[in-house]
Amino acid sequence: MEQGSATVEKALDLLFHLHDAGGAVGVSALGRALDMPKSSVHRLLSAMVRKGIVERDERARYRPGTGLLALGLGVLDREPVVVCARAVLPGFVEEIGETMFLVGRRARKLIVLDKHEGRGLLRVSPTVGSEVPVHCTAAGALFMAHTPEDFSSAAVAAETRDADVDPSYLQNRADAALAKGWSANFELWQSGLSVLAAPVIVRGQIRAAVALAASAPRLAELGGEALAPRVVAAARQIAARAAGEMP
Repeated sequence: MEQGSATVEKALDLLFHLHDAGGAVGVSALGRALDMPKSSVHRLLSAMVRKGIVERDERARYRPGTGLLALGLGVLDREPVVVCARAVLPGFVEEIGETMFLVGRRARKLIVLDKHEGRGLLRVSPTVGSEVPVHCTAAGALFMAHTPEDFSSAAVAAETRDADVDPSYLQNRADAALAKGWSANFELWQSGLSVLAAPVIVRGQIRAAVALAASAPRLAELGGEALAPRVVAAARQIAARAAGEMP
């Protein structure tokens, strides 16, 4: 059993490394990066290629396959809050014209669960499945505000790689988000990217956060924080559907 578990763990290490690599990687490079024999790397990759989890290109390099994408989308398709968001967010995106995200919690991480592209051009924006930092995002402030037992300002400050993060600053952001019912991030995370976010509260608990993202000049042109009520409205509609209050 232990040997089988070790094999699974090595296969997962390969998958995560391929995901993080951002491009196709050869067997030798994978072996060096993960301290695995080339024969083991090749054997595991061959098995995953047969299942479509990994793809092999014409230069004998490997990258994540469409089978992995299908598995990921299958998980999202079964996520109730994602299903509800897909019935709500496209209408708001069409109305406002900018990209909207659904951010959820997985253990002690925040992950992009869904994304609906707007007409506006975003130079940088997170992809579905990517991690969203807690300490410098609008969604992070909301989760700190609504789940302090899991995302306390002290714990978030201690876990961030940015040594200059002050717990009192994080607490002030969380308190402001709780008082207003929404949060904003003006180029705190990524230069040129501004975000407004609102919590999806279902039966008293935060289930996700809805985020409207635009370039900093574009969000200012649209009215900046004046758009917050629209984001709050989207979050409340999703919450109502998730609670069974809407068809």
